[in-house]
Amino acid sequence: MVGTPQQHEITGLALSGTEYTVEQTGQDKNMRPEYEARDITGDTIFRCTYHTYDGEDPTPFVDEDGDELLTVTASGALDIAGDYLLTDSHTDEDIVILGNDFSLLRDTWRIRDAEDGSLIATITSRGGLITMGRKLLPVGQFLGHRLNIADGDGTSVGTIESSAAIRDRYDITISDSSSVPVGPIVAGTVVIDAVQGY
Repeated sequence: MVGTPQQHEITGLALSGTEYTVEQTGQDKNMRPEYEARDITGDTIFRCTYHTYDGEDPTPFVDEDGDELLTVTASGALDIAGDYLLTDSHTDEDIVILGNDFSLLRDTWRIRDAEDGSLIATITSRGGLITMGRKLLPVGQFLGHRLNIADGDGTSVGTIESSAAIRDRYDITISDSSSVPVGPIVAGTVVIDAVQGY
């Protein structure tokens, strides 16, 4: 049985708004991408350095004081079409699994309940051709990217849109936050960018 969106929220985030920004702010000394998420007022809600090449080592997401909010653990190193487990650091409970079905035509990420695998939400992009264009074309960094958010029933409830910038920035707008868990979607935006390099 599918739980409510509130049952899949991250305790330390407690997000209830409808607009957020996720931005890749740079890289650490090991060339791992660094991210920051902010709410509509510009306040930081989390930061992380994504462990892209560290296999199954969890990536911690922390607040402004450095306190851990959640972790993301990949099923394997560089697993583009793999699963990513989101765990609530305050309760040590596995919350959701973010899984990817990659194709050149359409790229679909599914957010599922970590216990029973029931579908909670989907995030769908235009596919790998756009991603390659952003990387390979001379003006590729100026190609925007748009992902659609749908609830478990397939109803569109929001978008994730990138700006035309060298360092990726995503504006997340959720029209109906009562039907999807906001925290996993915002954190999942980091995973999607880090794994697929949008």
